[in-house]
Amino acid sequence: MENRIDKYLWSIRVFKTRADATEACKKGRVMINEMTVKPSRSVKAGEVILVRKMPVIYSYKVIEAIQKRVGAKLVEQFAEDLTPQEELDKLKMQDDFFIKRERGTGRPTKKERRLIDKLRE
Repeated sequence: MENRIDKYLWSIRVFKTRADATEACKKGRVMINEMTVKPSRSVKAGEVILVRKMPVIYSYKVIEAIQKRVGAKLVEQFAEDLTPQEELDKLKMQDDFFIKRERGTGRPTKKERRLIDKLRE
């Protein structure tokens, strides 16, 4: 049973909507065997799919094609997540990069901005 790549990515919950999956394919953010693919490309068992969702590049191995969206617990039957840990660590580093400000304090002043820039360097 074959399936379109956009529908497959939506079915295994990589993207929230099928439209998001289609758009990612059109923008060249989805690759199979290191080649960008169109949304209508068929998915076959054993293929490795790379999905660029900045700042992380996710990797999935197709176990079986799927026709309908399934619950999160059943995704493991259809796709294996091969994303290396160092890619997932990028998400944590991104959270640490932003400085938290108290609610209601408004925008930083010029002096505060210089201090923030100094801390980032």
